[in-house]
Amino acid sequence: MNELLRVYALCVLMLCLKMLAISCYQGFFRLRARAFTNPEDAAFFNRAPQPDELPQVGRAARAWANDQENIPLFFVLGGLCVVAGTASVATGVLFGVFTLARVAHTLMYLMECQPWRTLAYGVGVACLIGLGAMLVLNMI
Repeated sequence: MNELLRVYALCVLMLCLKMLAISCYQGFFRLRARAFTNPEDAAFFNRAPQPDELPQVGRAARAWANDQENIPLFFVLGGLCVVAGTASVATGVLFGVFTLARVAHTLMYLMECQPWRTLAYGVGVACLIGLGAMLVLNMI
């Protein structure tokens, strides 16, 4: 396995684990409060369904939705960079910085920390733009 593929695979794994952690975070708060919006879930715990999600669950859901807008782009652009053989060091740095930025974004989102959440988001987007530029430069 070449080194760039190894870095990409590690970053993909970390991002997948981070997204799994958000799901577990939501489940933890639902179970701890035994507060469920789905009638079948509430009935299983002999509870009435709640009209709204808990605030922690709602924040995590919004962080998850933001991941859905950004992480698939990384999967595609990163995979294309590996296949195209873009400059290994620069691409690997962009992979790592994007991954750290997305982890930071989630933590800042859950902790309600501005402007750090927006800064982490911006760093991640800049990395996506950088990966796109690497691909364009590689094709010229």
